[in-house]
Amino acid sequence: MKLKIHKTKQEVAKDFSKYLADFIAARKEAHIALSGGSTPKIVFEELAANYANKINWTKVHLFWGDERCVPPDDNDSNFKMTKEYLLSRIDIPEGNIHRIKGENKPTYEATRYAELLFAGLRILRKVPHFDLVILGMGDDGHTASIFPHEIDLWHSKKYCVVAEHPESGQKRISITGQIINNAQEVVFLVTGKNKAEKVQEIINEEGDYKKYPATLVAPKSGNLLWFLDDAAASKITSAQS
Repeated sequence: MKLKIHKTKQEVAKDFSKYLADFIAARKEAHIALSGGSTPKIVFEELAANYANKINWTKVHLFWGDERCVPPDDNDSNFKMTKEYLLSRIDIPEGNIHRIKGENKPTYEATRYAELLFAGLRILRKVPHFDLVILGMGDDGHTASIFPHEIDLWHSKKYCVVAEHPESGQKRISITGQIINNAQEVVFLVTGKNKAEKVQEIINEEGDYKKYPATLVAPKSGNLLWFLDDAAASKITSAQS
């Protein structure tokens, strides 16, 4: 695990964007699972503003780690946010965009997207293999759409599952632990003071950290990187940067 800590979330976005540009440049193709949330939104803005013409987007294939079960034009849609802040502002082939169809029946879509992953990704250790999985983390310690009350979904033998938000009951499609931990690299993007307590517990392995799905992120490659701002990292007792 490596931590990269910056003063502000804007600096996190700039550093991660450079990391991503270098990551893509080093590969013939890059298969990437995107995250939703407020921090990726800032990253997408940075990428669109400063890397639209610096990255060869034709060799990038974009997938999603999770999606709300809503139509693609709904304000809750991770796809809509990505389209608005990134996809509409870069030159990426439509065939390279592989969205989770939140408008479909959840159980059907979980199966369909799992089949898409199996067909569209290289298979490593008999499991679809992403070059990069980008994750966020909620202030409850959830990641992708695996929440603490459904942490067993992380260990599902399925590639994609139907999850449920603990408060709203909203259905979501999420990739599972075997997909995440089979990636070549996994990156957390976490900012904000409201995340500090869970970040501290997970990084320092303290308190109730074993109850949080984000704790279970441990790629077999060993390549796990956290991009944090000072606010999110404020309670870590020992950190490397």
